[in-house]
Amino acid sequence: MKKVKIGNRYIGDGEPCYITAEIGINHNGEIDIAKKLISASKNAKCEAVKFQKRTVEVVYSPDELKAYRENPYGETNGDLKFGLEFGAEEYGEIDLFCKENNILWFASCWDEASVDFMEKFNPPCYKIASASLTDDNLLLHHKQFNRPIILSTGMSTVQQIDHAVNILGTNDLIILHCTSTYPSKNEELNLSAISNFKDRYQVPIGYSGHEVGLATSVASVTFGACMIERHITLDRTMWGSDQAASIEPHGFGRLVRDVRAVEAATGDGAKVVYPSEQPIIKKLRRK
Repeated sequence: MKKVKIGNRYIGDGEPCYITAEIGINHNGEIDIAKKLISASKNAKCEAVKFQKRTVEVVYSPDELKAYRENPYGETNGDLKFGLEFGAEEYGEIDLFCKENNILWFASCWDEASVDFMEKFNPPCYKIASASLTDDNLLLHHKQFNRPIILSTGMSTVQQIDHAVNILGTNDLIILHCTSTYPSKNEELNLSAISNFKDRYQVPIGYSGHEVGLATSVASVTFGACMIERHITLDRTMWGSDQAASIEPHGFGRLVRDVRAVEAATGDGAKVVYPSEQPIIKKLRRK
């Protein structure tokens, strides 16, 4: 099974699960909130944080941008999308803040110009969102920069995933099993797909979760997930489409703690009698 290196960490079988906090658009267009979320992710012992980057007028049609949608930034969908989008100044601050706090950051880029924009920051990898999995041109544009790629697979058939993998190749590729509902129902998480993906693609397989709670994300490790991505928020009641399916800072700390506990408890499967059991043998066994 191949391993992928992001920063100074290898990801794959036998390595600690790589845990990423997805900030996405939960910063609500405010750099101070973004910095608080980065700090919370670092305090929770995450390896990285992830943002989203769009060229709004490319990703959305003029009609979509003109559509009425009441929001904190105005009365149209365009007001909302532009209000949530960070530019060069904000990402410059994010880059510096992450370096000062020794945590990696990268982004999901929804169009080619956004990839070009992110290249200025020398990202350790790229994430391709589930919504972009069928965009062949965008996949090829990512591939030319020879950086590790994390491919999310929500709302995609096996045939569509096969096609995307054929375009990207399997070198430096991580695939995330995902269900693209916000929040996701437990009965639609299908964690067994993780082990199936491992057999099918022979690359590191992770899990991108949008469910409420922590237990199922922790359980993904037992199915072979070597990376976990969950959204982080300061408060699940904040305004925003992703907040309700996100985890608050104290919960993220518990997620990382519980994943590490499962890893420590997994063992190698060979039944042994531990030295710590010897006194109990002497105390309790008659023969």
